[in-house]
Amino acid sequence: MEYNFSEIEKKWQQKWIADKTYQVTENKAKEKFYVLNMFPYPSGAGLHVGHPLGYIASDIYARYKRLQGFNVLNPMGYDAYGLPAEQYAIQTGQHPAITTAANIKRYREQLDKIGFSFDWQREVRTCEPSYYKWTQWAFQKMFGSYYDNAEGKALPIEKLATYLSEYGTQGLNVAQSEELKLSAAEWNAMNEREQQQVLMNYRIAYLGETMVNWCAELGTVLANDEVVDGLSVRGGYPVVQKKMRQWCLRVSAYAQRLLDGLDQIDWTESLKETQRNWIGRSEGAEVEFKVKDSDIRFTIFTTRADTMFGVTFAVLAPESEYVQSVTTAEQRAEVNEYLAQTKKRTERERISDRRVTGVFTGSYAINPLTNKPIPIWISDYVLAGYGTGAIMAVPAHDSRDYAFAKHFNLPIIPLIEGADISEQSYDAKEGIVMNSPASPNSSEIGEIHPEKGLVLNGLTVKEAIAKTKAYVTEHRLGRVKVNYRLRDAIFSRQRYWGEPFPVYYKDGMPYMIPEDKLPLELPEITDYKPTATGEPPLGNAVKWAWDTVNETVVDKSFIDEKTIFALELNTMPGFAGSSAYYLRYMDPHNQHALVGREADEYWRNVDLYVGGTEHATGHLIYSRFWNKFLFDCGVSCMDEPFHKLVNQGMIQGRSNFVYRVISSTPNEKPIFVSSGLKDKYDVTPIHVDVNIVHNDVLDIEAFRNWRPEFKDAEFILEEGRYLCGWAIEKMSKSMFNVVNPDTIVNQYGADTLRLYEMFLGPVEQSKPWDTNGIDGCHRFLKKLWALFYDRSGAFLPTDGEPTAEQLKSVHKLIKKVTQDIENFSYNTSISAFMICVNELAQSKCRNRSLLSDVIVLIAPFAPHIAEELWAALGHTDSVCDAHWPVYDEQYLVESQMQLTISFNGKARFQMQFATDVDEESIKQAVINDEKSRKYIEGNAVVKVIVVPKRIVNVVLKPQK
Repeated sequence: MEYNFSEIEKKWQQKWIADKTYQVTENKAKEKFYVLNMFPYPSGAGLHVGHPLGYIASDIYARYKRLQGFNVLNPMGYDAYGLPAEQYAIQTGQHPAITTAANIKRYREQLDKIGFSFDWQREVRTCEPSYYKWTQWAFQKMFGSYYDNAEGKALPIEKLATYLSEYGTQGLNVAQSEELKLSAAEWNAMNEREQQQVLMNYRIAYLGETMVNWCAELGTVLANDEVVDGLSVRGGYPVVQKKMRQWCLRVSAYAQRLLDGLDQIDWTESLKETQRNWIGRSEGAEVEFKVKDSDIRFTIFTTRADTMFGVTFAVLAPESEYVQSVTTAEQRAEVNEYLAQTKKRTERERISDRRVTGVFTGSYAINPLTNKPIPIWISDYVLAGYGTGAIMAVPAHDSRDYAFAKHFNLPIIPLIEGADISEQSYDAKEGIVMNSPASPNSSEIGEIHPEKGLVLNGLTVKEAIAKTKAYVTEHRLGRVKVNYRLRDAIFSRQRYWGEPFPVYYKDGMPYMIPEDKLPLELPEITDYKPTATGEPPLGNAVKWAWDTVNETVVDKSFIDEKTIFALELNTMPGFAGSSAYYLRYMDPHNQHALVGREADEYWRNVDLYVGGTEHATGHLIYSRFWNKFLFDCGVSCMDEPFHKLVNQGMIQGRSNFVYRVISSTPNEKPIFVSSGLKDKYDVTPIHVDVNIVHNDVLDIEAFRNWRPEFKDAEFILEEGRYLCGWAIEKMSKSMFNVVNPDTIVNQYGADTLRLYEMFLGPVEQSKPWDTNGIDGCHRFLKKLWALFYDRSGAFLPTDGEPTAEQLKSVHKLIKKVTQDIENFSYNTSISAFMICVNELAQSKCRNRSLLSDVIVLIAPFAPHIAEELWAALGHTDSVCDAHWPVYDEQYLVESQMQLTISFNGKARFQMQFATDVDEESIKQAVINDEKSRKYIEGNAVVKVIVVPKRIVNVVLKPQK
């Protein structure tokens, strides 16, 4: 009986739905295991074969853990808000909800065909009010909280207000936007609006002035990864840096906890290091510099206060509030021109770009340790959001300062008199190890002298830094401080298709709509572009005002600033809905809480999270922050949301090319020459749709129908075929190398697709898609099928006794696959399956028990064929509910060994020996074996060398 994958897969997919095979509930009698894939955004293009890679990898693990007896949660949903749907709405007038629903339907159809064990009754969509109600609720909680550094957690803002009323800001140790000094009397004398303004300085969700990537054409703020070379990724429109009042989340308050938490989780060291660098903890000192002939003072942050004697200039970020005040009239035009250029570059581009640019302000600052004037410059390699937005430049001991100084011919002063920069010693971890500017024989070893500088002889770098920081503090030149590179998250987007803020404005200050009135639903609008006056698209909504008396949304015409107020026009960014979705999956139908206590305490956190490395500094930072905040609020019972993280690699496209012969005659029929003959002609390579190419052989008729201009094309063939060229490139529509998984499923089956995606290489590595190799996986499944059915359809398994070799083959497979799944080495598992099935086929294994074990082992990889054969073996339950087999070491003990027999170093044949046979017996057996005679005849045996468990070499010498 033939293996009919199409009928089998449809049958079991329908049965899984009917039997609710993958639905899961809390079961305290079983240990839980939570598997999660990163939220997909449902694009209109649907899935290509690269998308399911991570889903298949996690699905294998989820099925494996279920077979081990775990209660496995494996949900799926959609990150359904986003700019693509909104842009399509602008172009076509179609509501984003309609296109999003259509895209989700397409995704679901494709996912179902691949046979995932997702619990679809837990599906969430971020665009549904029942979901984003809890995003709005979390935002309100953040607005109503501040971060207490002493307590190390978020606390209700009311507690801070009480403290201010009793003590003012005295002794206050909290996260804040700026340091305020306020007495209790001053606080108590304030009106409501003034107090709200003060509290905004401390709230975890707050309104603040911040630099953003503004795209006027799209009418919205863009994230750094949505901008390349000053243009929006979507549409290619100009993007500039602009200061705007935006909702922000005080992620920076959690910086140290985000760092500390990395030691508690099972992530790769490279990913942890990426997050450590992004968070960027540095200990140093804030030092005040006075502008010469002025009352202006600005603060710099430095981790190396001991290098202040080598400062030769200061640099301000282009966005610094001091730029305009320190720029002289003579330099004003040049500075303004430079600022205009800088606005076109994102912070990410400024960090990565090593080009040197800058402009002199015309002013000088006074070095507080040397009292010498230094020029103040502006450069985009200094960022406003890191430190204080101003740096002291020590070009002898910093590569970017050095490049800047060389470019603008500024002084470079090593910290030893007369020494070249090459004479300074350097430590990779500690930074530059300075020598003393004073005499090496100075008696004041380790002292700070304003005239001589810092004498470092005998001090380590850490000791020198500590001594300098102490000096700075003692002389009130600044203060010791810990700084973080991590920025607060900008949380506003000037878009329509996003979560509405549950906020109305009274007297210019934001207020939250009552919690029991959530969700505040996105209103209907007819125009998805910004308003004529530049307001976000929600400005086009007619019914978009809040009635505080009736607690409902009303028409904007009723706004009276007494009881009816304007609602927020911005919406939340994409990461809002994806920051806590893993918690909602635990309890998706709870109408009273984001997640109920019972569900949260059972599922706790994600045991295995699978997704791409591109989210290392975005989603993974924000979701960890969001979870820690909810942990502080008692909503999440775990401080870290994702215990183990696996980053799947990318599947690259295998592009194909046809070669068109270049002709000087216009309108001539196109001629294409096969790849092996192309060097004989002058040709142009053209990308061709890989779906009309099989094993690099072009389907000529399909090619003629592919493009009208090729309808009458002629072909120069080799051996009757047209062979295409190929290259490995990014999978892209423009390169015609996108492979639709539906095509593979229709041609080979979902189980073949699942096996092949894992067989391509290690899960974590990127690898090229090559349809040429998929036949091997399909043939393997046919061989597996042939262990159960012969061609006539007879069922082969029996209850007969297995041989020792058959037991060894299967138990070796159990051990190998178990270890490989734990290590995500799925590609080597599949190789082991192929070897085992070949061995069982050669030995004509019919043992029902051993074959049952093989089916359970293959079930996570190829669930459809596994279900079919499991049922054929007489089981009435799903193979999902079987028990993972355990290998027995006794069957793995080697009683025989196979040795290669060589004569004068040339391998001729192999022989089997008992593992306990002695060396002399091996030698005698080889010499006396009948197969050895033709090699020994006419030669003298000089000696026989036995390499244990590997080879026997017979050294021969011709007889005279």
